[in-house]
Amino acid sequence: MTVDVVRKDIKNLHLGVYPPEGHVRVAVPWHVTDERVRLAVISKLAWIRKQQADFKQQPRQSEREMVTGESHYFMGKRYLLEVIERTGKHLLELNGNHKFLLYVKPNTSIENRQLVLNEWYREQLKERIPDLLSHWQEKIGVVSHDWGVKQMKTKWGSCNIAAKRIWLNLELAKKPPECLEYILVHELVHLLERHHNDRFRAHMDHFMPNWRLYRDMLNSSPLGHEAWKY
Repeated sequence: MTVDVVRKDIKNLHLGVYPPEGHVRVAVPWHVTDERVRLAVISKLAWIRKQQADFKQQPRQSEREMVTGESHYFMGKRYLLEVIERTGKHLLELNGNHKFLLYVKPNTSIENRQLVLNEWYREQLKERIPDLLSHWQEKIGVVSHDWGVKQMKTKWGSCNIAAKRIWLNLELAKKPPECLEYILVHELVHLLERHHNDRFRAHMDHFMPNWRLYRDMLNSSPLGHEAWKY
């Protein structure tokens, strides 16, 4: 098994298994020896194999071509794309409950068509997040000083505890609404507990009793086609 070891100015060892194929990455403090890293990986071998097997079984989309008739997802629902070439500003609209209308100039590249869709996804998330954030900050008793949306390759969200800044993955726009809410709560709870330990899980159980259901829903939904890098 190939394992990427990244040494950082951190206190504890963190092991992760990442999509799409179950790449193993370990972040370790500078003083930890290679032998200790090897033993840590061996101790988690069964868990690593299970995560890798789950990724292999998870459905995923083919590479998007951004053409009429192609399937795309928004808030857990499937929509068919219709590309309409015209002069003027690029625009994406929802047409009822089943179709995306993508207005672009003639000969617009696949990459630029994708940019229009991604910016629309970003706008949709930014409309939904403030109300969710206000609700859950009050319920959990924490305050995030800043938040944002960006494309992330290995995480659904992240929390900079020192700066109290939360980042949410743009891909969450494609997932059921419960998944966005779960990740937001997950990152806010990190302001109470840094690590994924029993105390963290107890907080999650208290504030969001169904969080495991939402986690499984997120993990079983189709992965986007990405040029994954680590």
